[in-house]
Amino acid sequence: MDTVTTVRPGLAELVAGVGALTARRLPARDTALAVADLMRDRLPSLDILTAQERLGSPETYVSWPLHAQDDFSIVAVVWRPGQETAIHDHISWCAFAVLSGNEHETLYRDEGDHLVEIGRADNRPGDVSGFAPPGDIHLVRNTSSETGVSIHVYGADIGRLGSSVRRVYELPVVQR
Repeated sequence: MDTVTTVRPGLAELVAGVGALTARRLPARDTALAVADLMRDRLPSLDILTAQERLGSPETYVSWPLHAQDDFSIVAVVWRPGQETAIHDHISWCAFAVLSGNEHETLYRDEGDHLVEIGRADNRPGDVSGFAPPGDIHLVRNTSSETGVSIHVYGADIGRLGSSVRRVYELPVVQR
């Protein structure tokens, strides 16, 4: 069953576009990249969240589910300066767009008994990207002095599953 929590500027257009893409049943990576392209063309504004939602929380980053259905979900994430995720991977493909702040992403490879850092990226307002498991192990941190907001589209029903995270990694990180 489709669920939209409230009427939000730009959300209906994004839902329709993503729905058309997921109906094509492309491979996961192709879907993630196609959704990322769509998001570049239909990037919502910060008004997709209320002023209260954009405040975030002093304790941790906050995820706001905006839409969920069987084959995809749309979530807004609000990050205050310095807030970060644990090192994790995902249950499905994902496309994301940064609306404000700077999402510094550190990428890792699982070597069985440890992780190895394999890359870093700074995702700034207007940046859009897509990825699909495997190879999606990362940590994300807001390194800007402003509250960050990003929109994430996942290829799963996050409303039913509760989270996009498949696994949190607590392995040591070995520098090479």
